[in-house]
Amino acid sequence: MDSDKTEALDKVFMALADKTRREMVHRLAKANELSINELTKGLDMSLAAASKHIKVLEKAKLITRRIEGRVHNIRLAPEKFGVALDWISIYRNFWQSRMNLLASSLNEDNKNV
Repeated sequence: MDSDKTEALDKVFMALADKTRREMVHRLAKANELSINELTKGLDMSLAAASKHIKVLEKAKLITRRIEGRVHNIRLAPEKFGVALDWISIYRNFWQSRMNLLASSLNEDNKNV
């Protein structure tokens, strides 16, 4: 993996390592676009703390911001999750092949009983 992809992957996983940011991503996945107030409603944090979380997600390029007057609207950038999905798929395929081998082995053992 080249250094640009490695850096992007690190930023994505770092951004998603925090449960508050994962909640924000989850909320954005269910909505087309949310204002910062809508995005952070009920998260029990200050606007300054919310802003820090949003900046981490922006740095990872997982979200985009559109400013309309004084309102900052946030939108998910789903295509940017691709680097993480590609990395995860390597291990998903690895474990799927291991499980298939185990199932085959168990089936063979059951035939011999």
